[in-house]
Amino acid sequence: MADRNTDPWWRDAVVYQVYPRSFADADGDGEGDLRGVRSRLDHLADLGVDAVWLSPFYPSPMADGGYDVADYLDVDPRYGTLADFDALVADAADRGIRVIVDIVPNHCSSEHPWFREALAAAPGSPERDRFVFRDRPNNWRSNFGGPAWTRVPDGQWYLHLFDSRQPDWNWRNPDVVEMFEKVLRFWLDRGVAGFRIDVAAMLYKQEGLPDLPADHETAYLVPDGSPVPYEHQPELLELYRSWREILDSYPPETFPGRRGTVAEIWFDDAARARPYLAGDGLAQLFNFRLMPTPWAAPDFRAVIEDSHRLAAETGGSVPWVLGNHDVPRMVTRYGVDQALVRAPTPDVLLGRIDVDRDLGTRRARAAALMLLALPGAAYIYQGDELGLPEHLAIPGDARQDPMYERTGRAFIGRDGCRVPLPWSGDAAPYGFADRAVRTWLPQPGDWAELTAERQRAEPGSTLALYRAALAERRRNPALGDGDMAWLDLGPDVLAFARAPGFALVANLGTAPAALPAHERVLLASGPLDGPLLPPDTAVWLRTAPRSPNPPAVRAGEPR
Repeated sequence: MADRNTDPWWRDAVVYQVYPRSFADADGDGEGDLRGVRSRLDHLADLGVDAVWLSPFYPSPMADGGYDVADYLDVDPRYGTLADFDALVADAADRGIRVIVDIVPNHCSSEHPWFREALAAAPGSPERDRFVFRDRPNNWRSNFGGPAWTRVPDGQWYLHLFDSRQPDWNWRNPDVVEMFEKVLRFWLDRGVAGFRIDVAAMLYKQEGLPDLPADHETAYLVPDGSPVPYEHQPELLELYRSWREILDSYPPETFPGRRGTVAEIWFDDAARARPYLAGDGLAQLFNFRLMPTPWAAPDFRAVIEDSHRLAAETGGSVPWVLGNHDVPRMVTRYGVDQALVRAPTPDVLLGRIDVDRDLGTRRARAAALMLLALPGAAYIYQGDELGLPEHLAIPGDARQDPMYERTGRAFIGRDGCRVPLPWSGDAAPYGFADRAVRTWLPQPGDWAELTAERQRAEPGSTLALYRAALAERRRNPALGDGDMAWLDLGPDVLAFARAPGFALVANLGTAPAALPAHERVLLASGPLDGPLLPPDTAVWLRTAPRSPNPPAVRAGEPR
């Protein structure tokens, strides 16, 4: 495992995602803010994370949870001020925690001054060329549902691959390129350790904006296997190389090590990700492929093996992720019929599902040990360390995700994983604010047992499990970045060794499984049954430093 104070620090860091609107409310208005994040930094330090990633906190009309940015160089008043941001970076540094911020380069808010100028200008004007306007729309569809084009009063149409209030930038316009370079430098000057790049594969659109084939179904490829005309265009590689030069030009200050980037690029095929990682562009690509993987050892092994091979072959870094602000929480995903995970039905999309929370919790705890034992970096979404489930029962009139309305309310949206966190107390707002307030999204009535305060007092809580795992990860040289070797313990058991002396064993089957030879159990996600590992349970083992028993198979080698 690399020294966390050396370059590049991000290769084995544990990063905690903060969704500021739902993390902690310091001013009692029902919405989280930067002073609220500062007030809870000790929770993150005790948890043992290396960095926090702040989802957008910029001025925004909040049409899409802040991912509709009206000003990239300021803080939305609901979250505080630039002084509050600077104080947060300083307070985090005092606790050994870096700060990463979200950058949203594919689109902005329709309230951004440049888009207002574009609407006021004539067709063909320099102001309109900063965005994607045309006289006739093509057949592209919005990722949030509905058409990707909206007509303006003079008859032209503008492109928005997401909500109509999120116009896409024209990255072939030098004004846009220059503006975002200024944005990067502005936040680097304020001490951030790097950037999470939103929808990083979509910035450039193919020249001519060609229609998609009539039989196009997948979101990523056209029938001939090439990327869709608004993803993975070759100009992206040069852009990210230029950004890397900017980040590398900043010397270490508070922390040793270079500044980094982590890109939101969804990929099913490792070949699609390889160009971004090979070379001097992006530092990291999120590895989202674990999140939709059904609860089955062969499925997890296939994804892990392919992803680890990708990182090894490119020398890149592909941090592991099991949750974020865009997907249902682990406890709920793992607590439903796995057939529904593979093929969601309309009822599932509307949240009409039966969830076995006990089962989901057991599996989420086991998955956490798997996540933190894998080679490389890991990202934790706020509340996963508390074992929070998805809040499915949010009334329709309280939902705020634009996907809910744009799909004609056929998709429940992402609000259920964005509900404000429970910190203490027996009733809402559960310490999210220091007085009784109506939170911006309603909290469930049964979260008292899941508050951070309650779990800190329980040695067997999910919070205690995460704290113990991160503490072991920090002190155990077998963990973090490096290699792995598979252990063959049967078709329902996921097991691998990390250097001599450490093994992860997770039973994803329905019957108890025998543990391999070991010196002692370092950590278990649930009670053990003597020498047997119960279903839906994972353990970290200290193994004999000699050759493992049974024989190991190197990751990527034939089984």
